Amino acid sequence: MTAAHQITAGFMPLFDSAVLVAAGELGFAAREGIELTLHRETSWANIRDRIAIGHFHLAHMLGPMPLACSLGLTPIASETIVPFSLSLGGNCVTVSNVVWDGMAAHGAEPDLDPARAGAALGALIRGRATTGSEPLRFAVVHPHSGHNYELRYWLAACGIDPERDIEIVIVPPPFMADALAAGRIDGYCVGEPWNSAAVAAGIGHIVTVKALLWRNSPEKVVGVRKAWAEENPEALAALLRALHHSARWCQDPANHAELAALMAGPGFLGLPAAVQMPILTGRLKLGGGAERAIPDFFVPFDKAANFPWKSHALWFYTQMVRWGQLAHTPANLAIAWNCYRPDLYRSALKPLGVALPGANAKVEGALKAGTPVGSAGASLVLGPDGFFDGQIFDPDEIEAYIAGQKHADSLAQ
Repeated sequence: MTAAHQITAGFMPLFDSAVLVAAGELGFAAREGIELTLHRETSWANIRDRIAIGHFHLAHMLGPMPLACSLGLTPIASETIVPFSLSLGGNCVTVSNVVWDGMAAHGAEPDLDPARAGAALGALIRGRATTGSEPLRFAVVHPHSGHNYELRYWLAACGIDPERDIEIVIVPPPFMADALAAGRIDGYCVGEPWNSAAVAAGIGHIVTVKALLWRNSPEKVVGVRKAWAEENPEALAALLRALHHSARWCQDPANHAELAALMAGPGFLGLPAAVQMPILTGRLKLGGGAERAIPDFFVPFDKAANFPWKSHALWFYTQMVRWGQLAHTPANLAIAWNCYRPDLYRSALKPLGVALPGANAKVEGALKAGTPVGSAGASLVLGPDGFFDGQIFDPDEIEAYIAGQKHADSLAQ
C-alpha cells in the first residue's frame, strides 16, 4: 500500500534525534500513513541549508535555528516554523583532562554543580592570564544553538566574559571528541553521546550539564518549511501524531534497551549501545571514575517536552540580542513570537485527548518542583524549570530582561 504522505527529513547523529528516528524506523509514521525518509547529515549548516533550498520538508534542528532562519541570520533566509519539540535537556559541558586538573586545583568537584565548576574555571582562566597563556578554546555546534547560549549564560553568570576571556569556535558534534583529543580545543558543549564518548575514551571530563544550568530546558525541535506546512496541513498533522506516539514510546524505560540498540546502528550514531545508555538513565560517567545521576537529564515526552512553548523561542531570541547577533526591534520580536507554533501542535493532537497546556507561553525559571498546571485533555505536570543562578524569564517583561542582561554584561567588562 502506498503511503498517503511522503516526507523527507534531515537529522544529525545525536541521541536527541531519537523521537524522529524511532518514528520512521519503528512504524509510528507508517501507521499514520506517512512514508518518512531520513537523511543523516554531518553538520548543522548542512541541515540549515538543505531545508532552506527545499531538499528537506522538515528536520531535527537546534531550538534557536528556525528563529535564525526566519530572522534572516542565515546565508539563505527561509521561513521555518516549529510545531513540535523533540526533547528537553541532554547536553553537557566537557573539558580536557588537563583543564579538569586545573579546575580541580581551584576547588572543582566531580558533582556537576554549575556554580562551583564555573568558579573553578574562572580561577583557572584568571591564573592562565597572568602567565600570558593563550585563552582556552571552547567549541559549540553552531552560532545559533542552545549550546552556544547556555555555555555563554553559564560563563557570564560565573563572572567569565565569553567574548574576551575564552575563545568560542564551531565544531560539528561528531568531531568534538576527536578535536579534544587532538588538542585543537580545550572543552565543548554538545549533546550526548559525544560527551560520554570522550569520557569512555579517557580524554575528557564532564563538568556540568544542561539539566542543571536550566532545568527541563528546550533543546532540539522539528523545524518545518513554512511554505510546505501551509500546503500540506494534513501531512504535517499526521506526522505530529506519529512523533507524539514515538516520544511516548521513547520515554518508557521498558523500551530503552531497544531504543539504544536502534540508535547505535551505523546509519544513526554508530557507537556501542552502552554509550547511548547514560542519556536514557541519567547516570553519567564524568571521568576519573566519578559517576552522577541527574534527574530529568533527557526528557523526550514527559513535562510537556513536545510542546513548542513561545517562551522558549523568546528566551532564545533574548540571547541572540544579548550576544550581538540581532537587534531588538518590534519586527524581530514579532518574527520570533510567530516562529514556534503551538496552534499546529494543538490542532494535530487534540483528537487524541492528550494533555495540552492551557497557555502558549509561561514564565521560565519559576517552578522549583514538579507542578500540576491547567490543561485540556489529560492532566499535566510541568517543571521544575529553574536557572542555576536563580534568574526568572517572564516573556511579558522581555524589555526588562534584555536591559538587565545588558547591564550585567556591562558591569562584568
